[in-house]
Amino acid sequence: VRALGVTLSRRQAEYAAERIAREGLGDRCRVEYRDFRDLPPDAHYDKIAAVGVIEHVGPANYPAFFARVRALLADGGLYLNHGITHEFHWTRTSQTEFLERHVFPNGELTSLTETLTGMERAGWEILDVEGLRLHYARTCRQWVERLRARADEARALVGERIYRTWLLYLTCSAVSFETGAIGL
Repeated sequence: VRALGVTLSRRQAEYAAERIAREGLGDRCRVEYRDFRDLPPDAHYDKIAAVGVIEHVGPANYPAFFARVRALLADGGLYLNHGITHEFHWTRTSQTEFLERHVFPNGELTSLTETLTGMERAGWEILDVEGLRLHYARTCRQWVERLRARADEARALVGERIYRTWLLYLTCSAVSFETGAIGL
């Protein structure tokens, strides 16, 4: 396997490059600080995975997003879209406003139906859909436990306010995944 990752986070790209070098995988893997839209027009990949990307695309941009991903995908290739969704009859709440302001600026969740419709309108064939909501509820609970266990380190890195914001976010996310208000 030869793998290329792209991210809009410079720190994430730097961390990934260090980890790839440490693991001795530099001849097969790389991660670049780059917008996927800036990949060369002639680039083609057998498989593309977008993890946590769709939440930042927004439904108004689905046509352009899915068209660009399709252009990057080799014929017969596979695309994995992994993202958080909200329930079909969702409405904005104070929790939504909190998340948009303090955790995910410019984030916009949609329903699974809206995401799949956007993909189908772009000419995609949906081969499989898997709901990982309950798994992610458990994951968020474990993140809360680990964050609490290392609270002093977290506070030293980011301060009390950000520590508490993320503790609240992860706890609320666990509950939202458990109740089905959001899915994955």
